[in-house]
Amino acid sequence: MIGPARSAGLRGARPDRGCERIPGPPRGPQAGQHMPGTGDLSASIPRAPPPQCVDGHVNPRLLLAALLAATATLLAGPAPATAHTGFHEYVALGDSWSADVTVLGIDHTYAPSGCAQSTWNYPKQVAARLGVKTFRDATCGGATTAEMTAPQDVGHVPLLAQGVNPAQFDRLTPSTDLVTVGIGGNDIGLAAAVIGCVNPLPAPLGTPCRTRFAGADGRDLMSRRIAETRSRIAGVLEGIHQRSPRATVLVVDYLAGVAANRGCYPLVPVLDEDLTWLGARLKELNGMLASAADEGGATFVDTYAGSVGHDVCQPEGTRWVEGLAPLSTNPPGPAIPFHPNRLGADHQAATVLHALGS
Repeated sequence: MIGPARSAGLRGARPDRGCERIPGPPRGPQAGQHMPGTGDLSASIPRAPPPQCVDGHVNPRLLLAALLAATATLLAGPAPATAHTGFHEYVALGDSWSADVTVLGIDHTYAPSGCAQSTWNYPKQVAARLGVKTFRDATCGGATTAEMTAPQDVGHVPLLAQGVNPAQFDRLTPSTDLVTVGIGGNDIGLAAAVIGCVNPLPAPLGTPCRTRFAGADGRDLMSRRIAETRSRIAGVLEGIHQRSPRATVLVVDYLAGVAANRGCYPLVPVLDEDLTWLGARLKELNGMLASAADEGGATFVDTYAGSVGHDVCQPEGTRWVEGLAPLSTNPPGPAIPFHPNRLGADHQAATVLHALGS
């Protein structure tokens, strides 16, 4: 976010009063001062040096030189800036919605290629914006709470997706001072439920998949899984605090990838009543994460609220989570179904940065 630069008017000075500066608009950022924002870029606002006076009058040559220097600086464009938040060692933990998994643009700098971390995932954006000295990204597609303390074999596709991701907690140290964690979706089987709910037949010919999640006692089995996962999330937070007692811990929830009040069959070939059921369970999962974060000494980061209206039923450029068609325009190319695209990752990063006051 770039604020208005301070401007000042000049008028010729009378010999008995010297050079005067006419008051400009309300005071803006000073030269070299970084403007905080919630996106990937802030700017340092340049300001022209004050014109010099000769014999009580503005020297036109010096004034012209000052204006040319200021113009050249502005034409060069704003320089990317980092926020000085005091964090030095940042570790990102989580599953595919934190890795912001991709088919193209996989980054194996911090984890095996099988984790499918994207080069633009929100942890990398946050690390770049904060300018931390040390950054470790443990996020990995398919991870559950169990992979916090156990290695994860990600050798899904030979020569393409391979490797073993060490236990994610292995990246934590006593000096880690910032941790983000986004986990829980795979523990309840949410992604598998979405794929299992694909229905080639429209209503009333198709059978709703939600009936398969009705327990004998009438209780929703997915809701039961969410409740059972709460203790695992509590264990994850306790493990983070034990290994990194100085760390600020952020629990990042899941984007509003599925609306809780509408479907869009056949654009997304899941019956409308099933898609809204999935949307309701997604909200329920996020509510559990918020409660667990509060009780576990962590800060809850709500990416859901700001992403409402950007679900899988929206058109390209508006949706932040891709549908079941394995193609995306953000960025263009193959995509992982039912996962955030680049726009979604940008929103996640902006929301995390906002939570950190950056």
